Amino acid sequence: MRFKLVETGATINAETRLILAIDFASPKAASEFIMRIGAPPIVYKIGLELIYAGGLPLVAELVSAGREVFLDAKLLDIGHTVERACASVAAIGATFLTVHASDIKTLWAAVRGREGSNLKLLGVTVLTNLSADDLAQQGHLATAEELALQRAQLAFDAGFDGVISSPWEAAALKQRFGRDFLIVTPGIRPTGADTGDQSRVMTPSEALCAGADYLVIGRPITQSPDPARAIQSVLDEMQAAFAVKPI
Repeated sequence: MRFKLVETGATINAETRLILAIDFASPKAASEFIMRIGAPPIVYKIGLELIYAGGLPLVAELVSAGREVFLDAKLLDIGHTVERACASVAAIGATFLTVHASDIKTLWAAVRGREGSNLKLLGVTVLTNLSADDLAQQGHLATAEELALQRAQLAFDAGFDGVISSPWEAAALKQRFGRDFLIVTPGIRPTGADTGDQSRVMTPSEALCAGADYLVIGRPITQSPDPARAIQSVLDEMQAAFAVKPI
């Protein structure tokens, strides 16, 4: 089962489509930051750094407070392990979970694990910090777009709700898989922001116009001297893009 997008009003509400990467070294630091920005009703991404620092109770806390949580676990293991892990994440109440879209067995296991829940599964295609040289070093002859499309096809066939890809691949993915298959794009940098360790980036408006449904943004907000203002600036740009983008 795939989850269709349901929006109210003439345009999409940008707050529902901004995923904020809460990449902190401890749950305490993450909680303090969330309180500092006023806990807006955006999606909160908890990644590996915070998961391994004891962040799972924070996931449950955010869910209890009515917030949507994106658990960026990037699962990849034998089927039994992935299935059980997905069942555990579904029980916590997370909205999104990432699984590497490298093989169909792993993806099928994830779908079995989330059965009966509202957990949305997203297949990781090609990490946004990888360049063509990096892919060649890994033994991939395909381009990033070709590899992303190949892995997205596996996720689509397995019954996933969408994929994680750089904004550079968003247009091709949306064209092939249609509007109900979610395209979630990291590698988003507001105009003038440092690209950091990302190789394939776009601004929020560029990514949305390319076909992205959700944007993942971390350091340009979390490392800003005024993160609340940084969030609002991103939301304003996103809202302007949604106003002219077909739903």
